[in-house]
Amino acid sequence: MNTFPALNTLEDWLAHCERLHPVTIDMGLDRVQRVAQRMGLAMDCPVITVAGTNGKGSTCAMLEAIYGEAGYRTGVYTSPHLVHFEERCRVQGEAVAADALLPAFAEVEAARLGQGGEDSISLSYFEFTTLAILRTLSRSGLDVAILEVGLGGRLDAVNILDADCAVITCIALDHMAILGPDREAIGYEKAGIMRTGRPVVVSDPVPPQSVLDRALEVGAELWRLGKDFHFAGDQQQWGWAMHPSHGGRRYAGLAYPALRGANQLVNASGVLAAIEALRPRLPVTAQAVRNGLAMVELPGRFQIVPGTPTLVLDVAHNPHSVAALAENLDAMGYYPTTHAVFGAMADKDLGAMLERIAPLIDRWHVTDLPLPRASSAAALAQLLDAHPATAPGGKSRVAGRHATPLGALQAAVSAADPADRIVVFGSFFTVGGVLQDGIPRLSAKHLTA
Repeated sequence: MNTFPALNTLEDWLAHCERLHPVTIDMGLDRVQRVAQRMGLAMDCPVITVAGTNGKGSTCAMLEAIYGEAGYRTGVYTSPHLVHFEERCRVQGEAVAADALLPAFAEVEAARLGQGGEDSISLSYFEFTTLAILRTLSRSGLDVAILEVGLGGRLDAVNILDADCAVITCIALDHMAILGPDREAIGYEKAGIMRTGRPVVVSDPVPPQSVLDRALEVGAELWRLGKDFHFAGDQQQWGWAMHPSHGGRRYAGLAYPALRGANQLVNASGVLAAIEALRPRLPVTAQAVRNGLAMVELPGRFQIVPGTPTLVLDVAHNPHSVAALAENLDAMGYYPTTHAVFGAMADKDLGAMLERIAPLIDRWHVTDLPLPRASSAAALAQLLDAHPATAPGGKSRVAGRHATPLGALQAAVSAADPADRIVVFGSFFTVGGVLQDGIPRLSAKHLTA
C-alpha cells in the first residue's frame, strides 16, 4: 500500500516536491494528466489561459482587476513568485494563506501514489504545485479562473485544462533550449493552448506565422491585434476598438493602466479583447474596465518605489523585456547616475540584454542568486568587464560583487546621491531578493547624515 509521510507545513510539502523528480523541467502532459484524472480535477467556471514570452503576469493582473471590479469572484494562478510561494495562488486579489493549500497538496500526493494497484507517478515540482493550486482554485467558488502558463504552452502543466479563452502575449526569444531556436518554433509551443471553436486573443503586434497557422488548423476563433482590435493613444489618454465583425465595441478616453511602461498598452489591448470574447458569459461594464485598469497592481513590473534615490524594480530577464525596460528608463528623464543591481540566469542571452540597457547604466552591482541555474556575481562581473558597452575604453563600471540582491542594493544605496536612481533587474529572484523584507524605503545617506 502506498503511504506518504506526515507533512505539516507548506515548506515541508515544497521540500517534498523538490525531491520527487529527477529533473527540474520535464515537458509533457502524460504524467500530470493521469494524476489530474485520478483527482477528478475540473473547473466549473470560465478559464482564461495566458501564454507568451513577456507580459503574461501583467495580462493576468489586469484581467483579475477588471473582473474583480465587475463583481466577479476571481482566481489567478501565476508563476514564479517573488518572495512567498503563496503569491502564485490568488483569490479575490489576495494570496491564499499557506495553510489553505495543504489539503490540496495532500490530495495530489494521494492521487500521485495511487491506490488499488495503481502505479505511482513521478511529478516535477512545477507539475505537483500546479495541480495543488488548480485544485485549490477549483474549490474556491470562482466565477472566472485566470491561469498563467509557466513555460511554453503546449506541454505546460496548465494546459491540462481547456481554455475558454486563450491569450497569447508577445513572443520573443527565451528558453530556446527547450522551446526551439526561433520565434516560429516558440510560437508553435505557445499556440498549444488554443482550443477548437474557442477564442484566442493574440496581442503580439507581429505574431509568428506558426501561431496564425495553428489557429486555422485547430479551428480556433482568432482575435488579432491590428486586425480584429486596435488601440491608439496620446500623452494623456488612450482608446481601444474592436472591428465591426466582432461587435465594434469602443472605449475612448481611457486613463493609462496603473502598471507603468509603454508596453502595457499592448497587454491592456489584449485584455480588453479577451473580456469582449467572454462577454456573453461574463458581462463587464465600461466603468469596471476603467476602474480595473486604473487600480491594477503587480510588483516588479517597472515598479517605481518612492524615496531617494529613486528605485525601479523590474523582473525583465530576456532581451525583449530588457529592451522594454530600457525604453521605459529612458522615458523617465534625467538622473545624474543610474546604478544597477543585476543578477541573472546563466542560460539567458546576457550579451543581448546588456547591449540594449548598458548605455543607461553608470555603475553595476552584480549579485549571486540562490539557485544552480544562476550566473555567479563573479561571472557577471567578468562579462561586464569584457563588454564594450559596459566597459567603454576598458574602464570597468562594475562597482561591486555581492552574495545577495539585498546586499547589492544596500551597497548601491550607500554609493548613490539623492538625485540618482537604482534599477533592480535580471530575474524574478533578483527583484524577489530585495523584496524579502518588504518594499525597501530608500533614504540616501546624504539626507540622513
